[in-house]
Amino acid sequence: MATKTTIKLTPVDTEARQKLGIHSGDTVRVWSKVKDDKGKTRLQAFEGLVLSAKHGVTAGATFTVRRVASGVGVEKIFPLYSPMIDKIEVIKRSQVRRSKLYYVRDKAAKEIRRKLSGERKIIHKVGGVAVVAEKEPESEVAE
Repeated sequence: MATKTTIKLTPVDTEARQKLGIHSGDTVRVWSKVKDDKGKTRLQAFEGLVLSAKHGVTAGATFTVRRVASGVGVEKIFPLYSPMIDKIEVIKRSQVRRSKLYYVRDKAAKEIRRKLSGERKIIHKVGGVAVVAEKEPESEVAE
């Protein structure tokens, strides 16, 4: 009678990662292992919107996560079966009509530009130098 032997090639539980079913539009929190200067490893969370999930559940599967940190859009591409990823938490599932949400980049940039153009800036000269201010400077009265 033949017995089946399984060879484990990776420390990652591939079946659990396949069952996650990460799709674009999901909000996920990815806990990745980061090595410090002293050789210690710590966990760092990266939470954001999944813009794309590529290559299905094959060995080379990746997914792109975007978040806004300090007013700047940051994107990271994570390999699905990377041993440097401790765990992936799906926080919210959203139904989207596209498989790749790359238009979110332009949408965010347009919104920032719209906010900046809405502010009223007044440019006036002080000692021959142009100064940008929110309101008119108070004129000094000569006594």
